[in-house]
Amino acid sequence: MKDYDLVSIITPSYNSADFIVETIEGIINQTYSNWELLITDDCSTDNSIEIIEEYTKKDPRIKLQKLDVNSGAGICRNKSIEAAKGRYIAFCDSDDVWMPHKLEKQLQFMEEKQCALVYSSYMLMDEAGDEKGIAVCRNRLDFNSLKRDNEIGCLTAIYDTAKVGKMYMSSIRKRQDWGLWLEILAKCKVAYGIKEPLAYYRIRSGSISRKKMDLVKHNINVYRTILKYPVWKAYLFFSFAFMPAYALKRFKMKINSI
Repeated sequence: MKDYDLVSIITPSYNSADFIVETIEGIINQTYSNWELLITDDCSTDNSIEIIEEYTKKDPRIKLQKLDVNSGAGICRNKSIEAAKGRYIAFCDSDDVWMPHKLEKQLQFMEEKQCALVYSSYMLMDEAGDEKGIAVCRNRLDFNSLKRDNEIGCLTAIYDTAKVGKMYMSSIRKRQDWGLWLEILAKCKVAYGIKEPLAYYRIRSGSISRKKMDLVKHNINVYRTILKYPVWKAYLFFSFAFMPAYALKRFKMKINSI
């Protein structure tokens, strides 16, 4: 196995005690070992911090930071990105799980494609960890295709700071990851996907993907804040570009879960 540069793994945590052990163990068990795990806690009120601190004592690659004020996942990720020392920036939320060969396969793939941003398909699971289907990614995405819908699962994304610099998420409260991919693609033009699922995404009750009214508000906010669309254009694009693409994606996910 080739020894690639350091990978900085960005993990926001808020009241993640039920799942954070599985998340951290999935990273520790990677076949590629040159990584650092940067966890930023967003004022958890459960025992998440105690669990994470136990891991920091056992593995110096795992580092914990804490916010003083609850600020959301985007701010947590940015604090970790700021502290990151790696060439590669990867993302894994505190309730998701990576498959053991994720980093190794994606780093090899990035070298083959000579690209700045890669992603993969991923499995869907419920809060109990039972598989519920698969989200199959596209082979490649450019800026215009990604505008129609966020087709990059945050838990699968890796970008190369040597090619695009260290880039941060928007201060918007939701869908900051989509905004970041758009800003990266404005620089590097094309991102590439691995069809093989390399991670497990946990579907949580109350998540943004399950709140239909929030779907409108937060997506419109991306068009207004990231793409600088006027209000009328944001709503038109949402209605006639995003919604058809989103409906097709949901249909494919249902088919794949049968």
